[in-house]
Amino acid sequence: MAAASEIVASLPPEQLVRALEVNDYMLGEARQATDADIVISGMSERIFAAGVPLDRSSSIVRLLHAESVASARYWERGIGARHQTFPFRLGDSGEQYNRSPAAVVHQTREWLTLWLPDTPDDAYNIVPELKADGYTHYLMMPVFTAEGMSNTFSFATKAPEGFSDSDFAFFRAIFPAIAACQEILATRRILHELVRMYVGNEPHKRILSGDVHRGQVTRIRSAILFADMREFTRLTADLSAEAATRLLNDYYDCIVPPVEERGGEVLKFIADGILAIFRAEGEGGGACRHATEAARAGLANVASYAGQPKFEVGIGLHFGEVAFGNVGSGARLDYTVIGRDVNLASRVATLCGTLKMPLLASSQFRAAIGDQPCRPVGAFELKGLKRPEEIIAL
Repeated sequence: MAAASEIVASLPPEQLVRALEVNDYMLGEARQATDADIVISGMSERIFAAGVPLDRSSSIVRLLHAESVASARYWERGIGARHQTFPFRLGDSGEQYNRSPAAVVHQTREWLTLWLPDTPDDAYNIVPELKADGYTHYLMMPVFTAEGMSNTFSFATKAPEGFSDSDFAFFRAIFPAIAACQEILATRRILHELVRMYVGNEPHKRILSGDVHRGQVTRIRSAILFADMREFTRLTADLSAEAATRLLNDYYDCIVPPVEERGGEVLKFIADGILAIFRAEGEGGGACRHATEAARAGLANVASYAGQPKFEVGIGLHFGEVAFGNVGSGARLDYTVIGRDVNLASRVATLCGTLKMPLLASSQFRAAIGDQPCRPVGAFELKGLKRPEEIIAL
């Protein structure tokens, strides 16, 4: 196969200019883009403007995401761009991928060309769809990143004569820049999603903005929610690791969605503990109301949980200041949540088990929440705190 530079040099002058325009776009404006739909549209429209009869293009990239395995962008002439995410399914055999052109190009590391009128419908899972939509010629090429991920690009036309030899030369000339741009955008997305997935939204933003040095601390006034599954050790004593993991995930699914639906942010999963915050504006009454609503909705989900073993949850609420800090040694750091107020919320949640009450709050939370109904429970000595804390039930 000729080198890309040789292919570029062999193009007619007008197509050479068009190829350089595509390459400039992919390595310039597109590389800085935040919307991949705009990128695939800009790329495809420039290819079509160069005289290539392009009617469809796609970019499929693998993801490192808790709920998805891949992301696809499609462009169709006259319609525009659309986006599809392929969900992760535990135990998925990969049959759809194995029947796709992607599996072949990843294995052979070569481009795959299909002249669709002569391609059997059962050759690949996408063939019947392409034929039904009137496509005649289909091209897929593999993209292998420096990190070892396998992605793809594909192009298709409805032209009766398909893609010409000069069209293929044009694709060869622009492909290195297209692949480089895809890798840059995919890596950027993976970086953001991976950091957010493991440390939460607020720490993710601060880490990627440069807050990566030991000893740096950031404070946020907020309503603090700490949920704790009661007797987790006893409940999981006879469970396999897989069953214990499923139980934890079911518990998280009861508590986390109500938090996020009301604007809260989950900062930490601490074994069977969940730490979340609701950012405060003004005196914090709104944040405290949202935290209360989320706690009640979460407890309602726990009460209606139909799985086994059944479990109970205690939730402690507090209003104060959350401190994010980089702690560790050398180059190994943990971006964690620290401070008196976080500890207090945790102690209140622990008190739920002692008092057999599902939802308790601190005196600071009561002051911030205003005139919402509550019931004083009493003053309690909490571990690590110098003075007794007035506790209320909500």
